[in-house]
Amino acid sequence: MSGSGERLYRASEFARAAGVTVRALHHYDRLGLLKPKRRTASGYRLYGEGDFVRLQQIVTLKFIGFPLKQIKDVLDRDRPDLRTALRFQRIILAEKGRRLAQAVRAIEEAEVLLAAGTEPGREAFAKIIEVIEMQNDTDWTKKYYSEEAQARIAERQKTIPREVVEQGQRDWMALIAEVEAAAAEGVEPESARAQALAARWSELIRGFTGGDPEIQKGLNKMYSDPQWGAPFPKPYSDEAGAFIQSAMAASKK
Repeated sequence: MSGSGERLYRASEFARAAGVTVRALHHYDRLGLLKPKRRTASGYRLYGEGDFVRLQQIVTLKFIGFPLKQIKDVLDRDRPDLRTALRFQRIILAEKGRRLAQAVRAIEEAEVLLAAGTEPGREAFAKIIEVIEMQNDTDWTKKYYSEEAQARIAERQKTIPREVVEQGQRDWMALIAEVEAAAAEGVEPESARAQALAARWSELIRGFTGGDPEIQKGLNKMYSDPQWGAPFPKPYSDEAGAFIQSAMAASKK
């Protein structure tokens, strides 16, 4: 126990309670991802109750696909509120779960054929491949852009450093968290807070389009598609989308 009455755990206890290894905790400590709350006089790491929250964020973002360095930047710099962070993670994990379930069903269908003494045809294996490959499909947005816009996007991707792209991803995550919070709190779209969020939103969009009207046209088409989210879920709620649209509309008045 600490002087404040908070329960403190040694690394082995914390790891066992959280379902991770002590080695992982040591690694996260070295990277600055999860520093122990205190250390004993003998140097043993001590973790507090609040560290379970931080560890959950790390483990979930790692599972989603974030590299550890980016996770540290996100958690240290952006600090989205827990409710919004959990919702964001739930959406992504639910989509991953749906896709994995599709892959399982496709494999089960092939197993049923084998159990019945029938050799699965190429169609069965092609379906399994298709479903699994969809996990890494990043080209689904192409249907919204003209060939000219796709060529310009590809050209821009060649000139933008990877670290700039990664920073943009972090900026979007932080901004979406703030927009979700503002929408949940009922912030007026005309307020200074909403207008600041709208300005940042517009700036990030310009970072993607480079001010190119053809790329912007495709982006608008994607935003207005009611089926957007079928390949991948929207990274924000309908309420947040409506809020930022109202705020951006108010900024043009």
